[in-house]
Amino acid sequence: MAVTQQEIENRLWDAADELRVAMPEAQYSSVVFPLMFWKYLSDTWEHTHQTFLKENEDLDLSAEEADDVEYSNYQTFKIPFIFPGTVAESRASWSSILATVAQHGLGQRVRASLQAIESANPDKFSRIFGSMTWTSEAVLPGEVLAAVMRTMNRVPKMHEGNMSHDVLGGAYEYLLKRFSDGSGIRAGQFFTPREVVELIIKLLDPKNHESVYDPACGSGGMLIASANLLKARGDRGYTLSLNGQEAVTDTAGVARMNLFMHNLTEFKVEVGDTLRDPRFKKPDGSVKQFDMIVANPPYSLKWKPWANDPRAIGGVAPQSSADWAFVQHMIASMDPRKGRAGVVLPHGVLFRSGSQESAIRKRVVDDDLLEAVIGLPANLFYSTAIPTAILVFRAPHTKAKERREGVLFIDASNRFTKAKNRNIVTDADIADTVAAYHSDFGGDGTPLDSEGGSGLSARFVPITEILANGYDLNIGRYIKHAAAEQEDLGTLIDVYNMARAERQKAEQRMLAVLSAAGVEGFDE
Repeated sequence: MAVTQQEIENRLWDAADELRVAMPEAQYSSVVFPLMFWKYLSDTWEHTHQTFLKENEDLDLSAEEADDVEYSNYQTFKIPFIFPGTVAESRASWSSILATVAQHGLGQRVRASLQAIESANPDKFSRIFGSMTWTSEAVLPGEVLAAVMRTMNRVPKMHEGNMSHDVLGGAYEYLLKRFSDGSGIRAGQFFTPREVVELIIKLLDPKNHESVYDPACGSGGMLIASANLLKARGDRGYTLSLNGQEAVTDTAGVARMNLFMHNLTEFKVEVGDTLRDPRFKKPDGSVKQFDMIVANPPYSLKWKPWANDPRAIGGVAPQSSADWAFVQHMIASMDPRKGRAGVVLPHGVLFRSGSQESAIRKRVVDDDLLEAVIGLPANLFYSTAIPTAILVFRAPHTKAKERREGVLFIDASNRFTKAKNRNIVTDADIADTVAAYHSDFGGDGTPLDSEGGSGLSARFVPITEILANGYDLNIGRYIKHAAAEQEDLGTLIDVYNMARAERQKAEQRMLAVLSAAGVEGFDE
């Protein structure tokens, strides 16, 4: 009997809630997602196994012989045995271990099962379950783990004969959002709000058989949204080649599990620091190129700047912020024929006055690589309240003729609805922003079909005007509002922090000069 979306979501959350006595909500995902995926694999394997037995009743096969036939003709992955040759030998399946939850050493048996599945399926599941530190009795007491498993077992069988991948994937995303709502800042490391993901994917518009790449993929939401958009409009999302890199091993595992649960198997998620060690490369060592690149990278990340890297067009981003380094990597990853990139970043990247970032901004504008800057509302994200912007990049020859030698600025900062923990963007807000992006523009650079009172403004600005403004890309320079303009808090904070840093540098230089001259008595 099929189950409803709400039913599976409620029962999964009940299982997660058993963890409240042992750990903060911010850590729930490291336990619940591996257990959920293990149950999904086990239920799927056992359903296929029963189908095999029914279709081969006349065969007299041992368990080992049956396994061999199943793996070659029926099963797409293996659920092996653990502790073979001992009294504790059992299948590494959810149901086998669930039958032993009352026995001592539950965490050890769960860990052995998950590791056995990873080892038996290296091409599919290598390191997918993460570090599994929670299987230690010192981290998660056995009785709490048993309670989580018993409660999760109330979720109906998670196989295709009983539950669609749409329901299963939706339940996984529900938990991602629920964990993010509860864990605040930490959530930004792996989860981008659905509406922001949907907007950036619709702007870049994936096509059948294209390659999609996210260099900071988190839980894989942007990759999945690319396939979902194709499916929603009657195309074939499963034809996309989905690729991602993630620095945190456990988060990369969350992404792989997420993709599998959405029935997306043509993917590759690598673990590593994208800036220092990009894992997607061509045979000559240069970065691999893709049709569509999307990312919501960590903001203002301190990093070790490149010494000599061909990705560094226009210069090298400062050590204090890797924002533009991620952009440079994404531009280098664009396929020269039809590649395009979209990235979400804080407004500071548009105007910060440091010489290194200014030089990079100048280069991408002069080379006509920047197609659009779209200002988003403040307080959309779990990890920061500051306003952000989507930057869209394309090679000049792939732009529409009327979009060359200029940048489209869209101010969508007033298009939001207040919610409990953050602001949200509605489907109508997304549709209007995408429509503005595709608009035709008049001689003054404003949309020909613009409507007053929409709370959304757009203007196409020629490169000559941007040059005259010193390559400052601050949206407010190019779009004037009918109402009195107000400085947003995020911009003021960025400006203040930059001014404070410059003042401190000036004071340090002054003190060094005074000290060299033998003048004492000044405090830093």
